[in-house]
Amino acid sequence: MTATPAVRVIDDGAVRSLVLCRATEYNTITPQLRDELAGAIEEADRDHAVRVILLRAEGRAFCAGFALDAAVPAQAAEGGGRVWDSVADLQMISRYAETWAMLNRCSKPTIAAVHGWCIAGGTDLVLNADVIVAGDSAVFGYPPARVWGTPEAPWLWVARLGLERAKRYLLTGDEIPGPEAARIGLVLECVPDADLLETAAGLARRMAHLPLNQLQMLKLLCNQAAQQYQPDTSRLLGCLFDGVARHTQEGLDFVGRAQEVGFREAVRERDEPFGDYGQRRSR
Repeated sequence: MTATPAVRVIDDGAVRSLVLCRATEYNTITPQLRDELAGAIEEADRDHAVRVILLRAEGRAFCAGFALDAAVPAQAAEGGGRVWDSVADLQMISRYAETWAMLNRCSKPTIAAVHGWCIAGGTDLVLNADVIVAGDSAVFGYPPARVWGTPEAPWLWVARLGLERAKRYLLTGDEIPGPEAARIGLVLECVPDADLLETAAGLARRMAHLPLNQLQMLKLLCNQAAQQYQPDTSRLLGCLFDGVARHTQEGLDFVGRAQEVGFREAVRERDEPFGDYGQRRSR
């Protein structure tokens, strides 16, 4: 049987929408989503009829991070008596980071329309987009900074927020509601959820009035200016430290607790002192 797609492709003139469509799973990250998104970005970049790529999602969340219902048992079962293989772990997580980086590296403008949760691995993904428009329900943040993870590309936080503000949010893991994300510059703007799709699509259509080669040259010029942040080095260290953070004693304790009480309760306990994210049993 064919697996249910994780990414759906929709064309509207010169704008190609890539729609995350695992709605009931909050579009959590899986190898299938990674591979389908990589293929869809590559195909859109090759297609001369496409001038702008619009990334959006179905359901209540844009992307609630990695699928912990698979990730926690996988780490608990890893090894088989062998010590942690940091090189194999780096290669594994880098496959995800390199896929998300395609949004930044591809020659065409990428716009993301974000609603609901966009946290943890969801931020690793979406912050690579050239422009982000948020709905007022959007919530960003990197709660695994509290235990069991680091961002895969921390340069994106610094590039968008500046060094001090990036540290403020990464050193706490605090959530960032959509209006606040727009105020501090993490995203371009925040609009009512009812207007989100039309606002983002309208911006994409506006960009698509330009000749394709103009769009490609202008994006390349902007990206070259951003190279001062050394994205490749930042991505390498982010992926390496993410693996280290998952295998510290605190990270192993988190996995053990998740095995004992379930990952949702373990996340709730992690966030309880902060009063956000998993502390809220429903949203």
